[in-house]
Amino acid sequence: MQMPPSSFPAGRGRAAYAALLLAAALLLGGCKSGDAQPKDAAASAAQNAAEAVPVEVARASRRTVAASYTGTAALEPRAESQVVAKTSGVALAVLVEEGQPVAAGQPLVRLDPDRARLAVAQSEAQLRKLENSYRRAQQLIGQQLISSADVDQLKYDLDNARAQYRLATLELSYTTVVAPIAGVIASRSIKTGNFVQINTPIFRIVDDSRLEAALNVPERELATLKPGQPVTLLADALPGRSFAGRVDRVAPVVDSGSGTFRVVCAFDEDAQALQPGMFGRIRIDYDQRADALVVPRLALLDDGEPAVFRVREGKVGRVQVKLGYAEGPWVEIRDGLAEGDQVVTAGKVALRDGSAVQVIGQPLPAKAVAAAEGAKAGGR
Repeated sequence: MQMPPSSFPAGRGRAAYAALLLAAALLLGGCKSGDAQPKDAAASAAQNAAEAVPVEVARASRRTVAASYTGTAALEPRAESQVVAKTSGVALAVLVEEGQPVAAGQPLVRLDPDRARLAVAQSEAQLRKLENSYRRAQQLIGQQLISSADVDQLKYDLDNARAQYRLATLELSYTTVVAPIAGVIASRSIKTGNFVQINTPIFRIVDDSRLEAALNVPERELATLKPGQPVTLLADALPGRSFAGRVDRVAPVVDSGSGTFRVVCAFDEDAQALQPGMFGRIRIDYDQRADALVVPRLALLDDGEPAVFRVREGKVGRVQVKLGYAEGPWVEIRDGLAEGDQVVTAGKVALRDGSAVQVIGQPLPAKAVAAAEGAKAGGR
C-alpha cells in the first residue's frame, strides 16, 4: 500500500520515501528484463531455423571402386576383304545379298565361262599333241633317229604347254567368284547381267566374329595398361547396355608426334549386338579397391583444392579431402572424412563455412523445433 507523503516527517522522511520508490522501480524493471531474455533467445533460434539453407546430402559409404582409363573409339572388324573380279565377264548369277553370312570359299558370283572354257580346250589339245610327240621322240632317240637337242626342245615345249593349260584352268576357275574370308556381306556393287571388269571390287566382306576398338592413349598410361585387362564398352546405338571385352594388344612404342600409344581392345562372340562402325565409350580397369570410402562426385566443391561441405548439428563445415580412384558417379576419399559423414550434394552454391542448413527430407533439429515453439507461445 502506498502511503501519502503527508504521513512521513518532513525532510529526512521524504528522502526515504523517494529512495523507496526508486528501489521499487528498479526491481520491477529487472523482473521485466529477465522475462524478455528467454523470449528474445527463442525468437533468435526460430529465426535461424527459418533462414537455414535447404540442401540434399549423401553419406560417405564403402563400396568397390576401380581405377580406370576411359576413351572413345569406333568398332572395327578383325578382318575385312574387298572382293574383286579376277577376270572379266558378264555376271550370270549373283548368289548372295547384303547382310548374309558367308564361309571362306563360298561362291558369290558366277561369270560367263564360255571364253575361258574354249581357252582350256585349246591349251589341253596342244598339251596332248606335245605329250604324244615327246613319247615318240623318246622311242626314236634309242634308235638314234633323233638328236638329243630335238628331244630337249620337245620336253621344253611340253612343260610350257602344261603351264598354259594350268593357266587356262585357273582363268576358268575365276569365273566363279568366291569369298576369300568368312564373314558377313557388308556391301554389294553388282547385279545380275552386269559386265564385270577385271580387278573391279564387287563385294565387301567383314569378319564380325571379333570386333576391335583402337584407342590412342597418352604416354603417361604406358605403365598401367597391359594385355588381358578387363574392358567395358557403352555403345551410343545401344543405350542402357554394356559389353565386356579385354585389352588384346598394346603397342610397345609411343608416337613422337602425338605423344600417344595404341591400345587395341577386343570384343568376342559375347558382344553379338555390336556392329562394325559403331561408336562407343570404352573403360579399361587396371586396378580395384574392394572396400573404399566413397562419396558422390557431386559433393566435391569447384573452387580449388578438393573439399566438401560436411553437415553436423544443422551447420556445414568446409572439409578438405584427399581423393583416390574415381569410377562413374563415385569418387574415393582417402583422407578427411569418416564412414557415415553427411556431405552436401545439392545446394552448395548458397553455402559458406558455418552456414545453417536444413536437410531436405529430414526433420528440423530438436533444439530448433523447441525454440520455434517457444517463440510461437511467447507471441500469443
